[in-house]
Order: sequence, then structure tokens, then C-alpha cells
Amino acid sequence: MIKPTGCGDGFISCKPLSSIFAAIFYLSIYLIAFGYGGHQPTLATFGADQFDESKPKERQSKTLFFCYFYFFLNVGSLFSNTILVYYEDSGKWTLGFLVSLASAVIALLSYLMGTPGYRYVKPCGNPLPRVAQVFIAAARKWNVVVPANSDELYEVAGPESAIKGSRKILHSNEIEFLDKAATITDNDLAGPKNPWKLCTVTQVEEAKCVLKMLPIWLCTIIYSVVFTQMASLFVEQGDVMNSHIGEFRLPAASMSAFDICSVLICTGIYRKILVPVAGKLNGNPKGLSELQRMGIGLIIGMLAMIAAGATEIQRLKYISPGEKASSLSIFWQIPQYVLVGASEVFMYVGQLEFFNGQAPDGIKSFGSSLCMASISFGNYVSSLLVVMVMGITAKGDKPGWIPDDLNTGHMDRFYFLLAVLTAFDFVIYLICANWYKGINLDEDSCEKEMEMKLDEDDVLRRV
Repeated sequence: MIKPTGCGDGFISCKPLSSIFAAIFYLSIYLIAFGYGGHQPTLATFGADQFDESKPKERQSKTLFFCYFYFFLNVGSLFSNTILVYYEDSGKWTLGFLVSLASAVIALLSYLMGTPGYRYVKPCGNPLPRVAQVFIAAARKWNVVVPANSDELYEVAGPESAIKGSRKILHSNEIEFLDKAATITDNDLAGPKNPWKLCTVTQVEEAKCVLKMLPIWLCTIIYSVVFTQMASLFVEQGDVMNSHIGEFRLPAASMSAFDICSVLICTGIYRKILVPVAGKLNGNPKGLSELQRMGIGLIIGMLAMIAAGATEIQRLKYISPGEKASSLSIFWQIPQYVLVGASEVFMYVGQLEFFNGQAPDGIKSFGSSLCMASISFGNYVSSLLVVMVMGITAKGDKPGWIPDDLNTGHMDRFYFLLAVLTAFDFVIYLICANWYKGINLDEDSCEKEMEMKLDEDDVLRRV
């Protein structure tokens, strides 16, 4: 079934699989999604946990970690988009699956080998009930007036917050209606503290952080639509271009290697050149803030769609009657792949840093999960856009912008549509980024926590 004989050649269809084998296939691909959804966000958060933010040197190393984390993700992708694509293109599916299995086993063994040296941060509990408590407590006190002095809002005494393992967060003036949840009433003083009726300022600020990050996150979905084209329309476009290098035929999917190489090169350029130069100009040791990098990523993504549209216009000019593929070389796609790769360095690395840095201690994994959710929603929105565009443009005798035979369509117009949507999204993003105010941790509690850690280290050294 993996390598059928006498069928599956594009002319003779193979017999349909039984329901059992179809179920096994779908179970397999959903297991990949299930494992990836648990592994990817948690891996980024767990890696960031290895750095102590109370130490300046480790805080700087944490910023470097996200760059190298995405760098090595792309090193793995370079292998899968070249070697594995070659196996698939030549029909060696069994070998491709076995190589993938071997890489998963090696990754698991490598992870387990490092177990004794990992730094473990105590879990802060399930954040969903805490966030729900804030909204319910605020709703119950809808008619309560919030005190003008934020010091009158409820917060536990001492350097530690009520959320175990989480630092205190100072009060902010955004989304003020949630402050009702931390407003102390006579009923709260009369009985024991009920978190569904009275929440701490830190708990309220945790809920505010979630709400404040959501507009920024929504703006990243359109970029993920742009990123998705690399694995869908870019491949279809390359499949109807001249991909021969002498006797060798280059698989269209392997062109994503240029994207990966672009990521690897741009990561080095960003860390070694752009960060020092920008740091001297604006005084920011990071060079550019996370929000600035994400904005630059949107602009470069828009340019990638313009480049893809220009390539498609050229491709249509070099179509010969009766030929499926254009005579235009597939290497005309290099600029669009390179631009997508450059945009990833700014957008996705910036996203990882932003959502991890702005998420409170108790919801770090949630912050990293938002990055993966953005890519997932980008895939769905891309599919929805294709369906909508075809529904509008394919009427009567018109084949539409993206028909089965791309030579009769206008995929360039779809690329330009994405460029326009990205430009519109960038304008909204600027508004959201300008409105956004970062998390404000209690520095006093951080310093006391650092002193406690130093005291513990001193005791351990003496022992």
C-alpha cells in the first residue's frame, strides 16, 4: 500500500483502502498534531525556565535562547524539506517514515539524558479557573465603585503572591472594569475570602495580561496566512515551472530549503549586526523591541507576497500551448522564499519572546501556545480565503483565480490580495502595539526573591 504496483501513477487509480487502514492513517496524523501541540509550546517555555531572570547575564542569555531555538528548528526543517522530500518524491515512503521515527527516538533519548541537569520551576496550577474567577467576581460587583487609590485594592501581604510560584504584578490602569474583582466590600470583610468573589491584584492583572495580548495575537494570524502559502500555493506554483537541472528534477517542495537557509543566515545577521547597531542608536540592549520586530516581520511578509505575485505574472508569460509547466525556471521563486524566511526571524522569534516575556509566571506555557495557535488559525484562514475567492471568481465560464489548471487562472491576484490584507493588518497592528502596555512586575518582591535565592545558594555551598 505504501509503494503500490500497477496503479497510483496518475492514470490508474488504486483500490480504496479499507475503513480500518483509513482509521489508522488518520489516527497517525492526529497523533502527530496532538504530540506537536504538547511538545512545541512547552519546549520553548521549559527552555526559557532554564534561565534565571534575576541574574542580568542569564536574562540576556534567555533572549539569545529564543533565536537559537528557532534557528535549530529550521536546521531540522532543512533536513526534512530536502532528504525526506526526496524520499517522498521518489516513492520511498517507508524509508521516509523510518527516518522520521529514528529522529523522534534520538530526540527523546537526548531529552532524557539531560534530565538530571534541568532547572524545574514549580507549577502555578491551572490558570483557567483563576482567570474565570476574575470575570465572575467582577460581574458580581458590577455596580461597585472601584476606589481611586489602587493601594485600596485587595492584595496579600508579603513578597509572594497568592498564586503559588508566581511573582506579584503591580496594578495597571487598563481594562479597569476588572478591578472590581479586587475591590473590597463589606461582605468580603464579613466572611472568609472567596476567590470567586474577591481576587488579588496579581490575579486580576494576570487576566488583564491575557486580554491585552489577544489583539496582538489576532494581528499575527494574517502573517501566518502568508507563511502558510510556502507549504501550499508556493509548491503548486513551483510544480508548474521548469524544475530541471540537467537530468535531475528538483521537487517543488524542496524549494523551501531557501526559506530555511534565509532563516539561518538572517538569524546570524540579526544577532551579530542588527542588534549591536540598533542598540547603539536607541539604547535598547535587545536592539529592537519584540513589537517592533513583529511589525517588521509583517512588512517583509507583505513584500514576499508581492514577489510571489510578480513571479506568477512572469510564469504565465512563458506558457507554451499544450504544456502543463511553464518554461520559466523554478529558481524565480527564490526571492519569495528568502523574504518569507527573513520575515520569520522577525515575526516568529519576536512572537516567542513577546508572549513568553509578557505572560505572567503562572501562564508562561499559554503565552508560548499562542504562537502555535497563530500558525494553526493561519492555515484555517488561508483555506477559508481560497474557498471564498474561488466562490466569487469562478462563475459561469470563468475558471477563477486558483483553478486546478493554474495556467488558466490568476494566482498572482490572490498573492496581491494577501499583500493588501497584510498591509491592512499592519495598520491595525500599529494601533494595537501603540495601545499595549507591558506587564509590570513588583520589583521589590523580585529583589527579595533574588535575595532568598542567594541565601539558599550560600547555605548549600556551606553544606
